[in-house]
Amino acid sequence: MTSRFLLLAFPLALCSSSALLAQDAPRELNTRPQPTAPAPAPARATPPSTLNTPPVLPDSVRVEQQRRRAAAPPVETTRFAVGLKDGRVFQAYDVETKQPIFGKAFLLLDGQQRFDLNTVSYYDDETGHYVRTVLPGRSTREATLRRDRVGRISLYSITNNQYAGNGPYGYSPYGYGRYGNGGFGGFGGPMYRTTKTEYFSKDNGPIEDLNLRNLTIATSDFAASRGLLEQARKYQTYSTLSYVAAGGLVAAGLFSSFGRSNGGPSISPLVYAGMPLLIVPLIMQGKQQRNIRQAITLYNRGNN
Repeated sequence: MTSRFLLLAFPLALCSSSALLAQDAPRELNTRPQPTAPAPAPARATPPSTLNTPPVLPDSVRVEQQRRRAAAPPVETTRFAVGLKDGRVFQAYDVETKQPIFGKAFLLLDGQQRFDLNTVSYYDDETGHYVRTVLPGRSTREATLRRDRVGRISLYSITNNQYAGNGPYGYSPYGYGRYGNGGFGGFGGPMYRTTKTEYFSKDNGPIEDLNLRNLTIATSDFAASRGLLEQARKYQTYSTLSYVAAGGLVAAGLFSSFGRSNGGPSISPLVYAGMPLLIVPLIMQGKQQRNIRQAITLYNRGNN
C-alpha cells in the first residue's frame, strides 16, 4: 500500500516541480511583446553662432592696423605756446586775449592762468602766431604783431581802427588800398577806417618797416629778388609821375574853366585829360606789390 502511494506521489511531484519551473522561466510562446523604449535620436550638430563673433582678419591686415595705431600721434592736450620775457614757456589748449575796459590787457590760458601782455614775448592762438615788440622809429611802446609769413624774411602786420570823422551816411572812403579797407559807421555818425601796417624781419632780427628801401638792403645777397625790387621801384616812379601829371592837368583845367569871361562857366578839356592819369597809379601799385611779394618768396626759397 505504501509502495503504491509512493508510485502515485512521484509523478505528481514531477508535475508540480515542472509547473514551478515553467512559471519561473521566461514566456516565449503565446505571449504578448512587451513595449520597448524607442532608441534616442542622434543629436544634431549645432553650428557655431556667428552673430557676435568678430571676423577673422588676414595677418597682413592685422599687421597694418597695428602699425597705424603705433604711428598715430597722441591725443593733443596742449596745442598753443606762450613764451614770457624771462624765458619760461607755457603750454595751453586754449589761449584768449582779454582787453578789459579798465585795466591792462592780458592773456588767459585755459581759463585759469593770467599773464600781463607786458610780460609776454610771443604767443599762439587759434588765429595765428603773435609777437610783442617795439615798433621801428621813435616809439618805445610795445605792440602786438601778427606773423603772416615765415621764412628768412618773415612778414608781420598790425591792424588798427582809426577815426575818420563824421559823415552824412557813415561811410568812409578812406583807407582803401594796400594798408586797409574802408569802414562803416552809424547813419550820420562817426566813421572809422581799418588800416593794416606791414613789417618784416630778416633771420628773426629786429622788426623793420616793409618798404622798398629796407627790402632792397635785406635782399642784396640774392640777385633774383633784387631785380624784382628794382622793377617795383620803377612802378613806384611811374605811379608818382602819374599823380603829378594828373594833378597838374586837373588844376590847369579848373583854373582855365573859371578864368573864362565870355559865356557861362564850362569845364576845360584839360580836366577830362587828367582823369585817365588817375587810374595809372592804381595799376602801377598793383604791379609793385606783386613784385614785392615775388621777391620775398624767391628769397625765402633760394636761401633755405
